[in-house]
Amino acid sequence: MVSAPHEAMHHIFQEHPDLFSRLSEVLGVDLPPLASAESVTVDLTETEPLERRVDTLLRIETQNDGPFLLVVEAQGKKDPGKTTSWPYYVTYLNNKYRLPVLLLVICQDHATAAWAARPITIGLPRWPTVTTRPLVAGPHNMPAITNVAEARKDLALATLAAITHADNPDVDAILKTMSLALRETPEALAEPLVELIAQGLGNRPAAQQWRNLVAVDLSFYTSPLSEEIRDEGRVEGRVEGRVEGRVEGRVEGRAEGLAQGHAEAVLVILGARGIDITQATREKVTTCGDPEVLRRWLMRAAFVTTSDEIFDEETPADR
Repeated sequence: MVSAPHEAMHHIFQEHPDLFSRLSEVLGVDLPPLASAESVTVDLTETEPLERRVDTLLRIETQNDGPFLLVVEAQGKKDPGKTTSWPYYVTYLNNKYRLPVLLLVICQDHATAAWAARPITIGLPRWPTVTTRPLVAGPHNMPAITNVAEARKDLALATLAAITHADNPDVDAILKTMSLALRETPEALAEPLVELIAQGLGNRPAAQQWRNLVAVDLSFYTSPLSEEIRDEGRVEGRVEGRVEGRVEGRVEGRAEGLAQGHAEAVLVILGARGIDITQATREKVTTCGDPEVLRRWLMRAAFVTTSDEIFDEETPADR
């Protein structure tokens, strides 16, 4: 099972397929002007019992030089297995679609980014047959955006930059900038970006800073996650009374209402992600009265591949 930061780093390209047109400029890659981008199935399974899936696959149209495929991989740590799977992805997709293929790897730490950027060569030392050169975006080359006006120019790029700088010593300033930029953004656009940042920070210390900013600066936001954040802030005193009119002494009877809200949110998130909800899963979720248990299921609903996986007790390992 994959981690929440892993999902956020590549999922933003599914939500904003045209993001790469701006990211290529940040990374210093000279590409022809892009005309459009769309998601393509990530299933690379062959007829034999071997299943391979990329994180995100986009078909991007250029204005003058034809289309190409963009493979987006989110990498949380060094993985020797990628030295075989990444070249496979590139050659398989080139053979299947007969299109040029570009591999983009998103990282959140310098060591992983340096490792991922190394060319992968197949062949003899003096005569390489295939060389895969990943394009890497990470804290070494993504901008640390602390200017609100700059963040507002391209919110999707600023969101990805904030995620890649999750361990930056100045991450508090980066996140504060994002909260102020999103505050004046239409809710339909702001909602998924707020969620992606929360997901991308994972269990890092910066995650709590973002939760507090959502509760205070983004008090308009009404998703299940933000309501949960504000509820926790009221109980634990983490927002120090800055969310006016939200507490009002409603402690008694809150557990039942919170459990019901979490249960509904679990089913909504699974449904929105296109996950088939089994009858057994639906009954177990709707009959559970423990808010803490439902809260764990709610967090898992953001990245599981089947509805029953939300009940797994194992914590997803970082990729």
